[in-house]
Amino acid sequence: MDIVLRLEQPSDYREAENVTREAFWNHFSPGCNEHYLLHIMREYPAFVPELSIVAVDQDRIVGNVVLMRAVIHGDDGRDYEVLSLGPIAVLPEYQRQGIGGKLIQDAKKRARQMGFRAILLCGDPDYYARHGFIPAEALHIRTEDDMYAAALQVCELWEHALSGITGRYVEDAAYQVDEKAAAAFDKEFPKKELRSDTPSQKRFLEIASMQKKAEPET
Repeated sequence: MDIVLRLEQPSDYREAENVTREAFWNHFSPGCNEHYLLHIMREYPAFVPELSIVAVDQDRIVGNVVLMRAVIHGDDGRDYEVLSLGPIAVLPEYQRQGIGGKLIQDAKKRARQMGFRAILLCGDPDYYARHGFIPAEALHIRTEDDMYAAALQVCELWEHALSGITGRYVEDAAYQVDEKAAAAFDKEFPKKELRSDTPSQKRFLEIASMQKKAEPET
């Protein structure tokens, strides 16, 4: 298998959305919204087309990742531009072959070359720790509502890129998905079974519950 990574083209859009749907279906909750998120986020100013990457096996898209501009509202009163990663998707039959890791590493390389200082995401720390991410809490970076969350992970794109920067991470409004609009969009795709009992859903609930209020620095 010879996987090629390249930038996404407009002609790839629907195929990439289908890859995302296949990868996320019943993963976090019954069904998924991630393919709709991918569909709309390309129109947002924060979307970075130079960081929209697809993984191709021959002529078939088997994985993809996108990144958007985000901000850390610093405790020093300044705002610092960073990136949000996601969604990242790999077709189920191509998973556990290192494709997701290749997409992440390629995105990190491109983002570093563009001058971005760090990438943040919400995901399973057991997975992202293998790809250079650490808990955001280690750098005193909190969620928008000022919580330390186990799911919130950060990767500095060069050594000490976030040195001295603490604060609240705020992702773009694109990630606030309209559930009704997502459900309507999903009807454009073949019908799939909804499940509410998958191990990944249980894991998601466990990680999502792992939050704590940030204590003031003394």
